[in-house]
Amino acid sequence: MTDKKVTLTLDSNESAVDLNVLKGTLGQDVVDVRGLGSHGVFTFDPGFTSTASCESKITYIDGEEGILLHRGFPIAELATKSDYLEVCYILLNGEVPTAEQYQQFKTQVTRHTMIHEQITRLFHGFRRDSHPMAVMCGVTGALAAFYHDSMDVNNPRHREIAAFRLLSKMPTVAAMCYKYSIGQPFVYPRNDLSYAGNFLHMMFATPCEEYKINPVLERAMDRILILHADHEQNASTSTVRTAGSSGANPFACIAAGIASLWGPAHGGANEATLHMLEEISSVEHIPEFVRRAKDKNDSFRLMGFGHRVYKNYDPRATVMRETCHEVLEELGMKDDLLEVAMQLEHIALNDPYFIERKLYPNVDFYSGLILKAMGIPTSMFTVIFAMARTVGWISHWIEMHEEGMKIARPRQLYTGYTERKFESKR
Repeated sequence: MTDKKVTLTLDSNESAVDLNVLKGTLGQDVVDVRGLGSHGVFTFDPGFTSTASCESKITYIDGEEGILLHRGFPIAELATKSDYLEVCYILLNGEVPTAEQYQQFKTQVTRHTMIHEQITRLFHGFRRDSHPMAVMCGVTGALAAFYHDSMDVNNPRHREIAAFRLLSKMPTVAAMCYKYSIGQPFVYPRNDLSYAGNFLHMMFATPCEEYKINPVLERAMDRILILHADHEQNASTSTVRTAGSSGANPFACIAAGIASLWGPAHGGANEATLHMLEEISSVEHIPEFVRRAKDKNDSFRLMGFGHRVYKNYDPRATVMRETCHEVLEELGMKDDLLEVAMQLEHIALNDPYFIERKLYPNVDFYSGLILKAMGIPTSMFTVIFAMARTVGWISHWIEMHEEGMKIARPRQLYTGYTERKFESKR
């Protein structure tokens, strides 16, 4: 906090209101408007794009400079020097774990990966052709019916148990969503595999054929998880915080986050990118679609390019681009859509139109290509995003409970009818 103040003059009664200016460790100053309501006015900020909804110590983004920090650590360093579980520990606890702390954390997560056997029966209540996100949202919310011993959100120990359960079980639930959709039997988790390797094994192993984990693909999946672990106060994280502000149980809060993430403008962006590539279909068609993308009167947009927050190169995309090329080289794949994607990447990095507007390929562009190359269907892309983002949601949910909270209650600018007399027309 600083001693700076902003004075707001209300012309209606010529009174002035002094508002404190708050200063964080990084980023823009924030005008504290909490006292405005007592003066008979509120702020108007649709989408909360200029409003700080909370105070947080977890993640910082500078979109202008292309910076993403988790607990102060640059995302590129975490993605190249760490693994997903170590990043999870950092997000949850704020510091880098010692070797002993990391091993204890990893063991704790590994021992919670099994789910209650009755939960497997819930899947059979869904149609086989259900979108995996619909299934994941339903099953995650239903976990509250099975784990009653971690439901007291005011108990720090309960919050810790719930955090481990959600972080541990999400890969199992995610893989089961996939197996159910294709009619294959569920594959149970193995304690001898890494977090990413275990997920790949549950996705692709079958009772009649062992799945050998390719270390290049395992590391690529681990990086995908790291790069999607948290992203500050986005729509789904804000949804989790809003749900949590009512005292809702952690499983319901994470299910709410999954529902928000499902939207094509949020977690569905990498899925939308693949659909766009399918629409373009071949390298020969690229010039026409690029021309359309440049035409402001054409509704077509190139998905996977640019970002609402980042006005510079998405710092996650730098690592993901390198990983994407490693995977494609490892698999030696020749695929029409991948060729389209690589040509689009070349254009975006070299065409003055894209460079001037900073429409660089973003993390969704590359992650979608990696997942496709791995043989993962587009319907599972957002499920994997949700699996990765769970630790971010949990971290924010725990933080809000540790620091105290008020139930979220946004105000509105009402533009409907004034009071009028009711007369029945029956």
